[in-house]
Amino acid sequence: MNDRKPERRGLGRGLSALMADAYLTPEEPNAPPRRAETHVPIEFIEPNPDQPRRTFDADRLEELAASIREKGVIQPLIVRRHPRKDNHYEIVAGERRWRAAQIAQQHELPVIIRDLSDTEVLEVAIIENIQRADLNPLEEALSYRQLMDRFGHTQEKLAEALSKSRSHIANQLRLLNLPVEVQDFLRDGKLTAGHARAMITALDPIRLARDTVSKGLSVREVERLAQKPRDAAPKAPAAPRSKDADTVALENDLSAALGLKVSIAAKGAQSGQVVVAYADFEELDRICQALSNAR
Repeated sequence: MNDRKPERRGLGRGLSALMADAYLTPEEPNAPPRRAETHVPIEFIEPNPDQPRRTFDADRLEELAASIREKGVIQPLIVRRHPRKDNHYEIVAGERRWRAAQIAQQHELPVIIRDLSDTEVLEVAIIENIQRADLNPLEEALSYRQLMDRFGHTQEKLAEALSKSRSHIANQLRLLNLPVEVQDFLRDGKLTAGHARAMITALDPIRLARDTVSKGLSVREVERLAQKPRDAAPKAPAAPRSKDADTVALENDLSAALGLKVSIAAKGAQSGQVVVAYADFEELDRICQALSNAR
């Protein structure tokens, strides 16, 4: 009995080779020979039900369909044999081309058939979205997180296989630490990735995000506001000291004499201030007359 555990496939070189066909285009001058492709009737090709990308921009599909009508599908789809239907195939990479080809009323498509497991299909689908689709920053960050959580890949391996810097991947992943409301602004395009990254260390990122959207703040302005020290929050006002009975009685006497609200605030053993409140100029004149008559 063979108890040897199966060797885990590393992302780097293994996946790079797996994706080579999907990203190879005839315009590349030094491209290696492409694996043999075949043509399959379009009705025998089905999308991957676990495809993480659920929405496809209609205008972009129309643009691609127009190109396909003129030049055909230049880049073949990567497919695998359908796990439950004979003579049918499931898309691994290229669903956007498949959708556009249907709009362009193509009858068959060029494909490269690969033998892939369900796990590998999902992995390739996620990475193809990162490389090919017009993802917003949050979708990109979620794709990185899914690759790391589901397949155990590190930031270094992702950077190597996706031809991106490790700092880029790290910065995108930090966006997932933002509150949900701020992430919604980012997903809807109301905030840029630069705005959102500047808010990560802010004392109140939600309020800052709302102000940024309503006032149209620049990234530099957001960075400046986010850098305010955390101890800069206004201190609660000190509770006023209770007044003694003599002071309250004197306030009442003055208020009765003037017909106005009078407040006495002591600031020491023998000092303080008297505040007389008035509602309009007539009441102010009354105060002035009372002070003049007191001379």
